[in-house]
Amino acid sequence: MTQARTLESDTMNPVAKAWASVRGNLRRSAGQRLFDQWLKPVELIDDGNVEAIRLGLPSDFMAQWVRNHYAERLLLEFRGVLPGVSSVTIETLADSQPQRVLTAASNDVGSDRRAPEAEALSAAESSRFDPRFTFDRFVVDGSNRVAFNASRALAEPGAPRFSPLYLHSTTGQGKTHLMHAIGQAFLADNPGMSAIYMPAERFMFEFVRALKARDTLAFKARLRGADLLMIDDLQFIGGKDATQDEFFHTVNEFMGSGKRLVFAADRAPLALEGFTPQLAGRLGSGLVADIRQPELELRRAILQRKLADMPDVAVPEEVIELLAARITSNIRELEGALNRLLAYAQLNGEAITIDFAVQTLGEVLRHVQRRITIDEIQRAVSAHFDLKQLDLISERRAVAIARPRQIAMYLAKRLTTRSLPEIGRKFGNRDHSTVIHAVRRIEDLRGKDGEIDGAVRTLMRKLEG
Repeated sequence: MTQARTLESDTMNPVAKAWASVRGNLRRSAGQRLFDQWLKPVELIDDGNVEAIRLGLPSDFMAQWVRNHYAERLLLEFRGVLPGVSSVTIETLADSQPQRVLTAASNDVGSDRRAPEAEALSAAESSRFDPRFTFDRFVVDGSNRVAFNASRALAEPGAPRFSPLYLHSTTGQGKTHLMHAIGQAFLADNPGMSAIYMPAERFMFEFVRALKARDTLAFKARLRGADLLMIDDLQFIGGKDATQDEFFHTVNEFMGSGKRLVFAADRAPLALEGFTPQLAGRLGSGLVADIRQPELELRRAILQRKLADMPDVAVPEEVIELLAARITSNIRELEGALNRLLAYAQLNGEAITIDFAVQTLGEVLRHVQRRITIDEIQRAVSAHFDLKQLDLISERRAVAIARPRQIAMYLAKRLTTRSLPEIGRKFGNRDHSTVIHAVRRIEDLRGKDGEIDGAVRTLMRKLEG
């Protein structure tokens, strides 16, 4: 396919004409200042696809802001002019590349022509992956290390060590990031091969459309001709018997031919609702890797990694700490809060301070905030280790009591805003140096003792709700 090109609004191309109409609507509704700042730089990238619209901006920061604030609006605006539009993606222009198109008849990459059986696959499903979502940009810790290592292993050249790979977690924890990273790494190492990523809802839509057109053989050929197939949000085909039947046969064929399969869902295979035991068993027959809720260190590292890409943006450490401590359950929400903060600061011409962050994100922080008390921590630790709460504040030094006491002090330092002297007073009027020793000791043990680390993780999940 030829290099994507940007178009002016007066071109007769139907997508460009639609874009001219959309821009006019946005100018009127957003206001001149907002439009000039964020929406005027948006350019249409024409790749010949009238179903999947691609828009580009000159920087990652601008692309992320428009993506967060206008993605849904842009899709609705385009559909108002071109009803057949299925998706609108917002990219960084520097990263926009010619698309790799899956063809069942040939493995040639970069061809200007599509095989007839590949026509129905839009650019959103053929092998085009978000350039931001790479392995190098994925922040790893104990909560996601197995999923990360398994993803890298699956993308390596040669015969796959396992397939399928099944990733599961609650929303916004990095499953889609890993799938895009797999696709990009796989294609980089295997330039003659092809890969498909699509959400399960798109798989269902394409299958139903093929049924209505009596063209299921072409649909099967398109998917099964890929060397790597990745299906996201698998839970959404629960209860769809016909779709599951076709999906089951596709999985079987891929496994039988030794090809790579990756699935992602919000729960483990056997916990999927509306799935036959036979299909659930197939999904779990390879490697199942879960991604747990991110802990404070990971949340902080994700923010710092994101800010490293924006060296001209100054965010104080205390603001990073505020976001990481308050927004605990979802990486997507955490990044969204940072993007909102950066955008408001730029729009208002203000420096980012702790007061500005609280004022800008007040609603978000109030929504996620749950004050954890030292008393609550002591009750949770006592219950977990089958002790009395009084044991934690007593003078007893037996390891069976001293270690849970240290864990409770560690959690108090991690999950509350209390000072070290205040924490010491809550544990039988102990000196702040005792608290420091306890925190350092538990940090050290977490890296060496799986049982201690598991207990801390369990308690943190319980306390953070």
